[in-house]
Amino acid sequence: MQIDRHDTDILILGTGGAGLFAALHAQQSAPEGTRITIAVKGLIGKCGCTRMVQGGYNVALGGGDTVERHFMDTIEGGKWLPNQDMAWRLCEQAVVRIRELENEIGCFFDRNPDGTLHQKAFAGQTADRTVHKGDLTGIEIINRLMEQVLSRPVEKLQEHRAIGLIPTQDGHALAGVLMIDMLTGRFRFVRAKTVLMATGGGPTMYRYHTPSGDKTMDGLAMALRAGLPLRDMEMVQFHPTGLLAGPHSRMTGTVLEEGLRGAGGQLLNAAGQRFMFDYDAKGERATRDVVSRGIYAEMRKSNDPDQVGMFISMGHLGPENVRAKFKGMVKRCEDCGFDLAGGLVEVVPTAHYFMGGVVVDVDTRTALEGLYVAGEDAGGAHGSNRLGGNGVANSTVYGGIAGDVMGVDIRAMPSLREPDEDVLAAEVARAMHPLSRKPGLVQPLRTQLQDAMWEDVGVMRTATGMRRGVERVAAIREELMQVGVAPDTLAFNLTWHDWLNMASLCDISEVIAKAALARENSRGAHYREDFPEAGAMEASYFTVAKTDGDNINVTREDVDFSIVLPGGTILPEGEPETLVAAQ
Repeated sequence: MQIDRHDTDILILGTGGAGLFAALHAQQSAPEGTRITIAVKGLIGKCGCTRMVQGGYNVALGGGDTVERHFMDTIEGGKWLPNQDMAWRLCEQAVVRIRELENEIGCFFDRNPDGTLHQKAFAGQTADRTVHKGDLTGIEIINRLMEQVLSRPVEKLQEHRAIGLIPTQDGHALAGVLMIDMLTGRFRFVRAKTVLMATGGGPTMYRYHTPSGDKTMDGLAMALRAGLPLRDMEMVQFHPTGLLAGPHSRMTGTVLEEGLRGAGGQLLNAAGQRFMFDYDAKGERATRDVVSRGIYAEMRKSNDPDQVGMFISMGHLGPENVRAKFKGMVKRCEDCGFDLAGGLVEVVPTAHYFMGGVVVDVDTRTALEGLYVAGEDAGGAHGSNRLGGNGVANSTVYGGIAGDVMGVDIRAMPSLREPDEDVLAAEVARAMHPLSRKPGLVQPLRTQLQDAMWEDVGVMRTATGMRRGVERVAAIREELMQVGVAPDTLAFNLTWHDWLNMASLCDISEVIAKAALARENSRGAHYREDFPEAGAMEASYFTVAKTDGDNINVTREDVDFSIVLPGGTILPEGEPETLVAAQ
């Protein structure tokens, strides 16, 4: 099939918080005349996970809070697995980025009567540091970023699906990215000097999930095929309070944000009893992994087939108060037939965020020259558990860093690179595979995958279950390879894209299960009932998954305690010195 060819200087994949910030910063740092292109699977500002953020943006703005304190909460919340240099930069630069969001991007956040930014409580944090716009923070940030980017001379490739990272023939650098123009069905290869992968996460391979169904881990699947190392791939964060609106409702899995529990919301079982204090002294304000396991454990105790999840109760805080503070969620629940302000709403742990991702340095560079990764595609900043409010901060902080770095790096890249045409042809053939098979149904396979991952590689795990999960995923992938798509027209052929979505989900599901098997302890989001102990913090390691021929090879690497040791000792070469005081 013919491939359209297109050249640019800086290519950005994804238009969430990371991608849009990168585009703005690249314009500022790159030489005059630099061509900047953004490509997105959907429409700019209308898709991606940042837009769906309800809770807010973690930033230490004084009043007893400090960057050092935010950093230590992040490290301890991640159970000493984060890349400490990345975590420190996240916390430090969040202060800069929130001012940029307000003063340059034009975001309006909620304020106190004295005019200071209002910051609410989120679980696992020692200070109220979450800046927000009601409970619709993501929409505010993305709308303002979208306005800025659409007003700039940036080339926009909307409804362009990235399907392959194409290296140079010697494999040392990235030449460009193969895409499908979804409106026409034609392949398009875009060469670029630098490429940012900011396609987001999307663990929608689970029965209950928060991202929209088109978020299918495509970026990590591309990185895996390109031979890049992926770290912490077992670390799937389940948000404890996903709305349970019924098996056929697209609203099922939608997050009821952490601010509800931070404000005093209570979790109740079928008997109307609070149960979280049976699992943690912090009760409902424990970290997400702990609350998710508490809810899941209670679910397993239930013998009532009509009751799947547990319940969240807010009425004791005053229905009018709840309606005023959580307008967006009250309306969402109301649309689904539930009264969040005064009644009970059934909730279930829902796959929400992916802590794992491509191995990067603090400047977002990868092992492949010319490729940069930011946002949920990048691993390291969160370790085994992301604090609520750190996600959008991470995307905007590192998106801006990526834009700055790419704009500088292209000054040393005088020309575009030539691709390995064999790899390009192989990626085209991979995408066209279902077009030569007898048409079948993809959706039943996706349901099977979601059941397999929820049951065998979910909130609580065992070796037996995960091995069974690996086998189930392999069988589903094998069946997928036999399912065809009618090739009558490739223009906006959604069945074809459903097939490609499933291929990505199968690839990453296998990696999640194998990385989880390799971690024989319990840390953060990863809990093994057969290895319930966390292990010595001083001996912390992270998993690294990489392709080895047709296999996935998982190894371990020791965590580099570059700033602070478990127990709070600051390393002489570490920074900052005030970390001890923060403890």
